[in-house]
Amino acid sequence: MVSPAPLVPPPDYGPVDRARGWVVTLFVTAIAAITRFVMLGYPTDAGTPVFDEKHYVPQAWQVLTGGEWIEDNPAYGLVVHPPIGKQLIAIGEAIFGYNGWGWRFASAVAGTIMILLVIRIVRRLTRSTLIGAFAGILLIADGVTFVSSRLGMLDIFLALFVVAALGCLVVDRDQMRERMARVYAEGRIEDTDWGPRLGVRWWRFGAGIMLGLACATKWSGLYFIVFFGLLSVAFDLSARRAYGVRRPWFGTALRDIGPALYALVVVPLFVYLASYWPWFASETSIDRYAVGNQIGTGGFWSFVPGALRSLWYYSGNVLEFHEGLTNSAGNHHPWESKPWTWPMGLRPMLYYFAEGEQVTGCNASSCVKAIMLVGTPAMWWLALPMLAWALWRAVVGRDWRYATVLTAYGAGFLPWLITLDRQMYYFYAVPMAPFMVMGFALVLRDVLGSSRASFERRGTGLLAVCLYVGLVVANFVWLWPILTALPITPETWQHQLWLPSWR
Repeated sequence: MVSPAPLVPPPDYGPVDRARGWVVTLFVTAIAAITRFVMLGYPTDAGTPVFDEKHYVPQAWQVLTGGEWIEDNPAYGLVVHPPIGKQLIAIGEAIFGYNGWGWRFASAVAGTIMILLVIRIVRRLTRSTLIGAFAGILLIADGVTFVSSRLGMLDIFLALFVVAALGCLVVDRDQMRERMARVYAEGRIEDTDWGPRLGVRWWRFGAGIMLGLACATKWSGLYFIVFFGLLSVAFDLSARRAYGVRRPWFGTALRDIGPALYALVVVPLFVYLASYWPWFASETSIDRYAVGNQIGTGGFWSFVPGALRSLWYYSGNVLEFHEGLTNSAGNHHPWESKPWTWPMGLRPMLYYFAEGEQVTGCNASSCVKAIMLVGTPAMWWLALPMLAWALWRAVVGRDWRYATVLTAYGAGFLPWLITLDRQMYYFYAVPMAPFMVMGFALVLRDVLGSSRASFERRGTGLLAVCLYVGLVVANFVWLWPILTALPITPETWQHQLWLPSWR
């Protein structure tokens, strides 16, 4: 008996409507840019940064003006994050000066590019330009990434780099399957028991660069290295199995794990170290000459160059600082939150607040202005059902698309559950948001139905999808005043706070 199923996957290596895909992508991205850049320099705290901008914006300014492209002002005491994010903020300050536009410009650019990448990634995952466009619209209307794109903080850069890394891995997956199909068509798939070598993989190399930049922005990028490394190897194993390699597990171990470690571990490490070139070059960097001063020159690690040992010492001090930010050590903040509240956005973050008679513009005797990092409820409150469906489709349906999105989402969420005593905030969830949107886009694809479905089924699915996307956009418009600090009455402010935990 011959199975009716194909012996190998059909030749599907990406969307084919390239011209239309780019037109739609650029149109939606242009809308995203308008939302991210309008009133970008507003508000400020009497001309100074707001919330945690007060940490990164002055450091970025010193990166720009200190002459050595590093924040080495002794008044900082200890700089607790790697330099890339602050260097990007400094670029905006170099263009526009030390003002709201200057220190937020890079964030707005990053947030806009991230939407472009999400459109392209979802389009490639689903082979649908329409679903990719819906994903872009959903991300435009997400309050978390919107607010993060309009403040001079680091999280939006971390989110951009990890999204770019995932995009590189998805393209790499398609390319490797195309190469495997070519080998199969040439009858060479069984030349060895473990399958062919897959050649130079520039897209995976690019993913390594992006992951290195993520780690050089915030150390939590390390979590994505672990998860994305496993994902890449899983892609390779799946491809070898799909094309009938006799010993796919051994083939993956022999052919793929070593190059994956190089591309997704070694390359990020070198990118991370390269980001510290101003620290190495400066004579006044914090702990630059720890060897011979704070620590000795001998010992087991004496063969390591003194500059690297000094960086290790400096990094140890940074790690000690982060480890000390625990509730048990007495560190509490009125707006802190724990990871189990992040998937539904149950505890948002108040970044800016002003009220009283000095606040005008709402046609009342007293007005309120606020910026709150809050996820659009029409999406975030449905995140758990979406994740449950994604898990079902990934495990039972063996759908690689859902598995990919879950892996990326888990990298931004699961590691934080290990250190629950740590002082944490909702803005740690910023890298989760684009992958949550990708998950919703895949669900919308299922609701829309196959292109081979009946006209009535397809039409009903499209109606449901459009109604949901419209609901998300309407919800975003409702939240607009507390995402952008527009003056509103105290009564309107209370109406915006939907849950007790939002207060």
